[in-house]
Amino acid sequence: MELRESVELKFRLDTNQKKALSRLRLFSIADLLFHFPVRYSDISQVKNITELVPGDVATVYGKVSKLKTKKSFHTKTPMAEGEIEDLSGKIKITWFNQAYLAKMLHEGESVKLTGKITQGKNGLYLANPEFEKIPGMPIDTHETLFNKTNISNTGFSYPIYNETRGITSKWFYHAIEKIFNEKTLDLIEDYIPAEILKKYHLPTLKTALIWIHKPKNKNDAESARKRFAFEEVFCIQLERQHDKFEYRKNKSFQIKSKEIEVQEFLDRFPFEATNSQIKSIETILEDLAKSFPMSRLLEGDVGSGKTAVAATASYVAVKQRPTGQNFGNLQVAYMAPTEILATQHFESFIQYFKHLPINIGLITGSGCRKFPSKINPDGWTTISRAQLLKWVGNGEIPILIGTHTLIQKTVKFKNLALVVIDEQHRFGTAQRRKLVRKDGVAPHLLSMTATPIPRTLALTIYGDLDLSLLTEMPAGRKQIITEIITPNKRAETYEAIRKELKAGRQLYVICPRIFEPDKDKELALNVKSATEEAKRLKKEVFQEYEIGVLHSQMSKEKKEAVMQEFTEGKINILCATSVVEVGVNVPNATIIIIEGAERFGLAQLHQLRGRVIRSTHQAYCYIFAEAKSEKTISRLKALKTAKNGFELAELDLALRGAGELGGTKQWGITDLGMEAIKNIKMVEAARTEAVRLIEEDPELTKYPLLKQKVHQKTSEFHFE
Repeated sequence: MELRESVELKFRLDTNQKKALSRLRLFSIADLLFHFPVRYSDISQVKNITELVPGDVATVYGKVSKLKTKKSFHTKTPMAEGEIEDLSGKIKITWFNQAYLAKMLHEGESVKLTGKITQGKNGLYLANPEFEKIPGMPIDTHETLFNKTNISNTGFSYPIYNETRGITSKWFYHAIEKIFNEKTLDLIEDYIPAEILKKYHLPTLKTALIWIHKPKNKNDAESARKRFAFEEVFCIQLERQHDKFEYRKNKSFQIKSKEIEVQEFLDRFPFEATNSQIKSIETILEDLAKSFPMSRLLEGDVGSGKTAVAATASYVAVKQRPTGQNFGNLQVAYMAPTEILATQHFESFIQYFKHLPINIGLITGSGCRKFPSKINPDGWTTISRAQLLKWVGNGEIPILIGTHTLIQKTVKFKNLALVVIDEQHRFGTAQRRKLVRKDGVAPHLLSMTATPIPRTLALTIYGDLDLSLLTEMPAGRKQIITEIITPNKRAETYEAIRKELKAGRQLYVICPRIFEPDKDKELALNVKSATEEAKRLKKEVFQEYEIGVLHSQMSKEKKEAVMQEFTEGKINILCATSVVEVGVNVPNATIIIIEGAERFGLAQLHQLRGRVIRSTHQAYCYIFAEAKSEKTISRLKALKTAKNGFELAELDLALRGAGELGGTKQWGITDLGMEAIKNIKMVEAARTEAVRLIEEDPELTKYPLLKQKVHQKTSEFHFE
């Protein structure tokens, strides 16, 4: 059996199985081999039915009865139901979308079931269990001298795979067995260099495939998973390091700075720069002085002063003349994710640069502006897009701020030396290539984010960027007061908020949903929606105040208009979904309520909380949690004790898993890769080896199999 051969040619498949394999995107023998188990059914941990606890994945032995097929009441989903009984008691079984299973088992048959114990309206049930028929019932769930039950796969060996209707873990188990028996693995070559496997005590590809599908014990399974986890991060790192190597081939503007001028510029800020701001500025200025382009990510909590760092780098860039000229300036493009934010940065930059003879432009979908204006030297004027583009093209406007319209073909710079990207998490290789001029000169790149990302994730996803962290807040900022509010304290919290609103402050109310769920739908989540909460607050709590609504399904224009009204104070309370997370600056909004807080990650809650620390007024964050579980409450309590967002992001990674974090499911990294990302040593090892290989052999010519694997892996990720 060869790896590239089709599964259909080697296995007898019925129509449902063909459809199922297609849904799982499993077409070749190699695809089957790399479809790994999600867990293992450990038969040595068989439980009595009376010992079962909701949330557990458990294995039980018993006799099945009351088997029937039906359709669910609301959604009409086909399902099978039954009961399993052992000597201690009985429990209901439910298979969703697998009604045919009721016909495969017979009344009174002895089976072994492994599945998740779920709490339903009418008590506990076993959800979608994997089943195996057994010849006889082990007495008291253990073999005895009187009943030599021949149970296959005893011990730590029954793999449970991702399934879909038409295909079960059992099918995978036997298919893999057949592939192994045909000596297919003898033909497989390892793509990871042998010296790397040896250095980190990782099994070879052949061994790892056997151990992941048919582990003899827990250590074998973990060893195999460790190898494939390392491999995933290693492939991402190789691709990232290659991107970095390619970008650095370009020349860039060598921008020299004078310490005294930089200090004079910093002295003009209304606050004193923090140590981490000074350190970051020094590192960035060192990068700008090099002959190849900088690629740096500046991470810092909301309010830690990233814009001031970017403004200083911009100042140093525009102070310098283009090569061989004694007139004109180098140019800076500053890209923000929304029009509101671009406009805010434009106004901030006017304050930073008004003492200098520097023109600043703003370009968004709504129009263009220029500072200073001839009529009003202290203010800006609206100009036509054509005029702005002409001035940018001939170098008369050194600083251009805007949304992603900045990198459209129509916007041509004369001497673009620095690109600053705010909250644009992944400015991919393709976009970066657009910035390189025809003569091979590329601008320096400074990417900024207020999303706290654990170091391991940043080192992996942003492996081509150097990292700078802002870990302190500017002096004079009051610590935000965070309270976790249980349902019985809601009324008194509203009264405390009313006092702040009377003093002229504004309030954000964040809800997990946009609209109310359909009441008739089974399993509809009972969480607050922004639209209904706005109506409720207006009717029952804050009748005297103006309440606005903001969510992602509104048009861009409507969102901008609502935010504008909130910024101007025409709206006192803004009910929103988490769309307000990204960088909106409303200094007068000093209170935030987060409804259904247990539905957000810690890092996201911290981001949302950051909306209200934009001024020297005391800020308040009220976390409304409906959850009763001690685990959830203690997780939320970390918001009161953690020193910064990075600490919370690390905690989130440990508690909830990386899939929940900063939307990392969007990266396309598998669960195995995410396991690796929890392990800083593994990430650093993968990075070190990737850097070394790319330095020695940038195109991986000595490692053709590895190069092929990197292409295959990275096409599965969507970093752009």
